[in-house]
Amino acid sequence: MRLLMFSVHGGAARFGVETAAGIVDVNAADPALPSTLHAYLERLEELGSRLAAVGTSRPAKTVARENVILHPPIQFPQKILCIGLNYRDHAAEVKMELPQYVTVFPKWPNTLIGDGAPIVIPTESHRIDYEAELTFVIGKRGRHIPKERAYEHVAGYTIMNDVSIRDYQMRTSQWAMGKTWDTHGPLGPVMVTTDEIPDPQNLFIRTSIGGEMLQDSHTSQLVFDVPTLVAELSAVMTLEPGDIVATGTPAGVGTSRNPRRWMKAGERVRIEIEKIGVLENPLVSATP
Repeated sequence: MRLLMFSVHGGAARFGVETAAGIVDVNAADPALPSTLHAYLERLEELGSRLAAVGTSRPAKTVARENVILHPPIQFPQKILCIGLNYRDHAAEVKMELPQYVTVFPKWPNTLIGDGAPIVIPTESHRIDYEAELTFVIGKRGRHIPKERAYEHVAGYTIMNDVSIRDYQMRTSQWAMGKTWDTHGPLGPVMVTTDEIPDPQNLFIRTSIGGEMLQDSHTSQLVFDVPTLVAELSAVMTLEPGDIVATGTPAGVGTSRNPRRWMKAGERVRIEIEKIGVLENPLVSATP
């Protein structure tokens, strides 16, 4: 299933299922189901079969995708965990050895925006970079999860653009100040459930701006795969339904190009991951 959060005509965000006929309003089709994807994940085992029936809802409960505003599939996660230097081709382009241990840094919910929402270029810096990232969403609470059971705890996959302000990121050894600006975590357009993506390490991943291909790679390049990340993270912390894990970016980021390639106001950055879809956002300048 392709699950999302949407709104119509400025209304509240609603939980939806994308079908061939359009987007089904889950709670309207079945009032016993939650009105947010996050709330559904917290009751996933209980409500999974009930949600599966929603795809056959009456057309009156369906709205065309072009008539909705898409929001981040998860809007207020407890944790947004990002993985650094996790593609072999990216490590090669920055001339670094493959990591021995998983590198983790945070984003926060203030960064999250949906497909089509503007990324704001701050007045403080123009060194704003794109990072296409396969992202998974936790669906089952767990701690000390072994790799062989990791997929039992993953609800599905989405796309994140880990927008980065590079000069702020590199001021210190801690990256958070370059990673946590408002609007700098586009997420979406949907969360695709794991039954539709049995092998997340076998997907193409691409970034383009104005038709210029900037990242063109494959998730087989991941250093630490999804099961390894689940095991490593859950050794340290309890993973909760709705937690988001962005798995790192491949080669081609703007800061590694010669000359460097920063995103600019008026451009649109497009990220595509096989079987998930396209996350596209315009760039705008901050209002003085």
